[in-house]
Amino acid sequence: MAKILIVDDEKSIRNTLREILEYEKFVIDDAPDGIEALELIQKNTYDVILCDIKMPKMDGIEVLSKILEIQPDAVVVMISGHGNIETAVEAIKKGAYDFISKPLDLNRLLITIRNAMDKSELVTETKVLKKKVSKTYDMVGESQSISEIKEMIEKVAPTNARVLITGDNGTGKELVARWLHEKSNRSSAPFVEVNCAAIPSELIESELFGHEKGSFTSAIKQRKGNFEQANGGTLFLDEIGDMSLSAQSKVLRALQENKIMRVGGEKEFSVDVRVIAATNKDVPEEIAKGNFREDLYHRLSVILIKVPSLNERKDDIPLLASHFIGEICEHQGKPLMTFTDKAFTELQKINWTGNIRELRNVIERLAILCDKTITDADVILYAKPLKK
Repeated sequence: MAKILIVDDEKSIRNTLREILEYEKFVIDDAPDGIEALELIQKNTYDVILCDIKMPKMDGIEVLSKILEIQPDAVVVMISGHGNIETAVEAIKKGAYDFISKPLDLNRLLITIRNAMDKSELVTETKVLKKKVSKTYDMVGESQSISEIKEMIEKVAPTNARVLITGDNGTGKELVARWLHEKSNRSSAPFVEVNCAAIPSELIESELFGHEKGSFTSAIKQRKGNFEQANGGTLFLDEIGDMSLSAQSKVLRALQENKIMRVGGEKEFSVDVRVIAATNKDVPEEIAKGNFREDLYHRLSVILIKVPSLNERKDDIPLLASHFIGEICEHQGKPLMTFTDKAFTELQKINWTGNIRELRNVIERLAILCDKTITDADVILYAKPLKK
């Protein structure tokens, strides 16, 4: 049940509010002043806090500020018998969810509490989702190569330097790109990912730069491209080695001038985007073949990060396997499964052509098919089921 704290120096008001809200099935605590309220808030978490403004010992606005220092996401509704526009505005500016004047209108009070609880639930859900996302993008490993990449990310992320990430499919190039974004000053702005290999060459320019209405047959309305969508943030060009030469030339121009023009447009406009690119191809070899522009390569590769294959970091397999099994068991609502040491040894013997992506799939298969403890025999039986 939702928990509400009432802070008011008038005992009659506290008792009346308690009676009303307990009837509505809320759990209620109350405090006669701000000092006692802050003591309760340090010990408990409340879905909603109702706080009077004019109180002895500590003014309600001051109490509000101290509440938000203790619990930045606290949902506080201010109440005052001396309400005016200026007081209400000050309370909202200080971080209050809402302001209600005395005498209290019961319906208004209950609606405000319900709405405040909705906000509280959304804040909690957002925290859970962020936690899940951060788990999904954990960079797991203690091998020398991974430690060097982590150090590089710490150095490079706070800058606006362009980064080219290379490595085989499934090694975690996107993970490196996301960490560069999350640790940058742009982390609160969009991270826009473009899979250049998945977009037909005739549509890539429209995807990247957008288009004006009527610029081609199916352009029935104006569309913002990925550069615009990522404005202020990071644009991740995955598999850039598969981008057409025509699109490469336009990307090069955008990087040189920090300006773009929509397909079918007549004027350029500025964009503030950090570009991170990735490819599984040997770029110097592609340049020699005439498939990739050398000048674009030099623009993109201010910093080069090579992500090692899983076969080059087999010491990390026990850590990765334990991380994945924990994640998968939590997602499936199963008790945590474990590996024997011999199971880890068998996993390290495998030739991981699909890298981290393949390992995760194998761990998910083992989680489904095995008992609580995964053995070496389980790995031999299920890790490569098609192997003759």
